[in-house]
Amino acid sequence: MGSSKKGSAPALSINNALPLDQILKGDCIAELKKLPNASVDLVFADPPYNLQLGGELHRPNNTRVDGVEDEWDKFASFEDYDAFTRAWLAECHRVLKADGALWVIGSYHNIFRVGAALQDLGFWILNDVIWRKTNPMPNFRGTRLTNAHETLIWCAKGEKAKYTFNYDALKVANDDLQMRSDWLLPICNGGERIKDLNGQKAHPTQKPEALLHRVLIASTNAGDVVLDPFFGTGTTGAVAKMLGRHFIGIERELDYIRIARHRIKHVERLEGESLEVMKSKRAQPRIPFGMVVERGLIKPGAKLVSPNEKFAARVRADGSLSADGETGSIHKIAAHVQGLQACNGWTYWHMQRKKELVPIDMLRQKLRAEMSDGGRG
Repeated sequence: MGSSKKGSAPALSINNALPLDQILKGDCIAELKKLPNASVDLVFADPPYNLQLGGELHRPNNTRVDGVEDEWDKFASFEDYDAFTRAWLAECHRVLKADGALWVIGSYHNIFRVGAALQDLGFWILNDVIWRKTNPMPNFRGTRLTNAHETLIWCAKGEKAKYTFNYDALKVANDDLQMRSDWLLPICNGGERIKDLNGQKAHPTQKPEALLHRVLIASTNAGDVVLDPFFGTGTTGAVAKMLGRHFIGIERELDYIRIARHRIKHVERLEGESLEVMKSKRAQPRIPFGMVVERGLIKPGAKLVSPNEKFAARVRADGSLSADGETGSIHKIAAHVQGLQACNGWTYWHMQRKKELVPIDMLRQKLRAEMSDGGRG
């Protein structure tokens, strides 16, 4: 899908009112209420999972597992958790632009409840993504399967939203294979894992930067505003800054804020061509074949042929083609001569150019390049 429009006066005025590249200290719902309507391009949310842990967990060697025991992950009941979830999601829906999108990550403890709330609030689910961990924590008690994945839900603000999806960027990053919805990435460990002064994990659920990198490349463009209502130690902000996006973080724990600020301060922002990604063909300007004829790039009466020169058609003054007594668009006539239901006429039809056949699509690309150059002013 194409990207939401940028550069208009209303968008600029909204951006001027936003706390860009800042961390807001406070309750996420209260701070969300302070943000303007339709002001952010993307939300990435890593909310409390409500893990419902029962007692301490130990490894076979009797060492204690450092799990999530913080107060922010504790709720009195499922009803309380659901009310909290609906409240912050409703505010995220409000602050998202019309063509904005949201990613939320969770485990089996909470993601299904979050998914139901998303649909109830009008979000349109695009994909669920399984993050398969290359190095998950074993199930030490041997009472269940090893929990080796987390689930991300990607959704647009609404069913008709023209959300950003950099399909070709993900495809080229995946060695020219279409990106799948199961992502194999390691958990955050080693030098990336932030430690406190005692050498312990500073945050129990710190996400790897690789995960955020893929999310932001997939669904944002340089200059977009990314909101993270559960900022933690600032992974979203660090990756957003590096990729030339703006961030807004919300976090209530002062220790996390201090760590995040220090972390992001030392991130180097990419500039210029380093920020560019492969653009999806769907996001490119639509060029009708009639425009090619109007511009004189192909003259009425010109002969177009199939790649093997078995079939031919004539160009008419309005940009339609005629062949074998049939008339229609470049696509309709390409399908007709082959006896097919559909065909892409841009790649099927060729023209003679300097004693060789070239696809008419080269003319479409020429016009797109002109439009792009003109847009830079």
